[in-house]
Amino acid sequence: MPVVTIGRQFGAGGATVGRMLADRLKADFLDSRIIDEVARRLQLPKEEVEAEDEQPGSLLARLLVALGSASTEPLIPAEAGAAWTPPNAAPTFDTRKAVLQITQHVIQEAARSGNVVIVGRGGAYLLRDFPGALHVFLRASEAVRARAIMERLKITSEDEARRRVKQTDENWTAYIKQVYGHDRTHPAHYDMVLDTGRLNYQATVDAILAALSARKPIT
Repeated sequence: MPVVTIGRQFGAGGATVGRMLADRLKADFLDSRIIDEVARRLQLPKEEVEAEDEQPGSLLARLLVALGSASTEPLIPAEAGAAWTPPNAAPTFDTRKAVLQITQHVIQEAARSGNVVIVGRGGAYLLRDFPGALHVFLRASEAVRARAIMERLKITSEDEARRRVKQTDENWTAYIKQVYGHDRTHPAHYDMVLDTGRLNYQATVDAILAALSARKPIT
């Protein structure tokens, strides 16, 4: 029942590689969008959440029910429900600590369930002591990432794409620094650091699968 966390530079294909890996493992896939959705929906009573979800057996539904059932604290206020998106210059998150706590609970709950690929939101730091978890960081050159963002977001200016790459990376780095006190790009925090620009996405997935297969069982 593998648990894999994927940290990434913006434009290095974290979500794409994560989804491909989850498909190969037949595992659940938890990325930032799902985590944010859980945080948003946990403003609702559990019964409403269960009724609202279109796929009762989905990872999203299981997380919502598990977290809603376990929570003894008041529901977070509506104004705190948005995803934590810091300004580039002076990121702050004090007014959204409730969402941060939910984010952490979501990641921990998904890991306890097992057989999951978790992309983003500091999974490697939060699950650094989780038995058997494999922590991966994906990088690529700025030029490669800018081209990927131009294609994905339909941007015609390479300068604009590079600006977005730089700004998003700085925001993600600030988030991890403030929440966990670490430099998210430091290789010591990961079991593997892979360059998707050199390997391509399929070879990256193959490398992760090989690492999972080679790991010794936990005793």
